[in-house]
Amino acid sequence: MTTTFFLVRHAAHDRVGTVLCGRMPGVSLGSVGKAQAERLSERLANENVAAVLTSPLERARETAEPIAARIGRPLEICEPIVEIEFGGWSGMSFDELTPVPLWKQWNSARSVTRPPDGETMLEVQARIVGAMEQMRKTYSGRPVVLVSHGDVIKAALLYYLGMPIDAYGRFDIDPASISTVTVADWGAKVLRLNEVVAA
Repeated sequence: MTTTFFLVRHAAHDRVGTVLCGRMPGVSLGSVGKAQAERLSERLANENVAAVLTSPLERARETAEPIAARIGRPLEICEPIVEIEFGGWSGMSFDELTPVPLWKQWNSARSVTRPPDGETMLEVQARIVGAMEQMRKTYSGRPVVLVSHGDVIKAALLYYLGMPIDAYGRFDIDPASISTVTVADWGAKVLRLNEVVAA
């Protein structure tokens, strides 16, 4: 059986592009992000979704809540799709990170680089793909929505595309975007990448 995954990046908050939030608490959607979340719920309303699972972080939950409400499914917290653990980098601005040698290495060779007290992108890939493979058995033949984070979604897509982790910069995953993947015993296919619902 084939399981379709709608991989949704959380909607916009006011620190997108300026601060590496990581797992820091209290990062919530602004008015733009809330409107994006509503548009996502409209886009996914007729997809016959079996389950809506979300990262436990506020910005992901706030994106997932209107989706779950619109399709009439309970919202489930899924720890394996949480944001990367950036350790000591969490909460730093990108301006602060730019001159840091390890940050430069992280952005050129993620396959062999670990943030301070954090996790590698290969570890991130293992946890999200492992979760998706388990969900494929649980929700066989039914679509599933996963609300997660940009680089976590990239890690899953790279796996199913058969591309190395260090190719992460070859495509974008925008806030409030949907990437659609079908996974089956015969393999996987990426149907849509970085679909953004127009206002």
